[in-house]
This record gives sequence, structure tokens and C-alpha cells, in this order.
Amino acid sequence: MNNPINHFGFNPKNYKWLYIGLAINVLGYILMIGGGAEDLNEFNSEELFSTTRITIAPMLIIAGYVVILFSIMKRSDNEESSVKVNSEKEEVTSTSKKSK
Repeated sequence: MNNPINHFGFNPKNYKWLYIGLAINVLGYILMIGGGAEDLNEFNSEELFSTTRITIAPMLIIAGYVVILFSIMKRSDNEESSVKVNSEKEEVTSTSKKSK
């Protein structure tokens, strides 16, 4: 615990996944916006109910949230190795106490 940055949960890989998830979300919302009507008095149902707006954009948004959740939950490599080292130290300590 000498270095306070080591115990922080996010590392550069986590940030990379977070930004990828945010980019996917932004792309999904942009696709959901779609195009505008040229004349306000006419209704264009093909543009409003297009496959891009109804199917692809929501799927991208959900995928973006999944990637963001993954970036938050992903353990860093340093944390995994420190957990292994700590558990090995605890095992050695517990066996040495038992032998006394």
C-alpha cells in the first residue's frame, strides 16, 4: 500500500473499454435520431419506422452499456496478481502457525 495508485480500480485498459462503450452508445443514439422531415406537414412513415431506428440503434445502445459494465467490472492484471500473492502469503502464514 506504499503506492496509492496500485489499489485504484481503473487502469488504462479499463478506460479503453469504457471509451469504446461510450462511443458505441453515442453511435446508437445518433442512428436513432435519423433524418428530419423536409416538410413539416407531411408524415414519412418509412423514415420514422426504419430498421436502423427501430432495431439496430437500440441494439447498439444495449451493447454499449454491456461494454461499459464490462469495463467497470474487469479486474486489472495487477490486482489479480496481488490477490494471488496475498492468498499465498496467507497460506504460508497459516501453515507456519499450525506447525508451532
